[in-house]
Amino acid sequence: MSLSNPSPEPDKKNQTINNLAVYSVGAQIGCATLIIVLLALFIGIGLDKLLGTKAVFTIILVLGSAPLSLFLTYHLAMRAVKNVTPKEPAVVKPKPVEEEEKRD
Repeated sequence: MSLSNPSPEPDKKNQTINNLAVYSVGAQIGCATLIIVLLALFIGIGLDKLLGTKAVFTIILVLGSAPLSLFLTYHLAMRAVKNVTPKEPAVVKPKPVEEEEKRD
């Protein structure tokens, strides 16, 4: 009956929730990257067939999908960090007291 030794269950629950959030972000980023690259690949192949070129558009679009994928990865990660990070209550700073009020 010791009250000084709290149950570790809430810590495990919070850790599990944080782990699931990290896995979810990783899955979102992975799926988004895969979709962007595959979309660029298929559009490039279609344009090359349509215009009769030899993989010019495929290479350009696949290489162009890399910066887009990096930007989307950064955006999704920053949004996830903002959502996972606990928000601290706003601290209200007291107004500065004038010297005359201090003297009284």
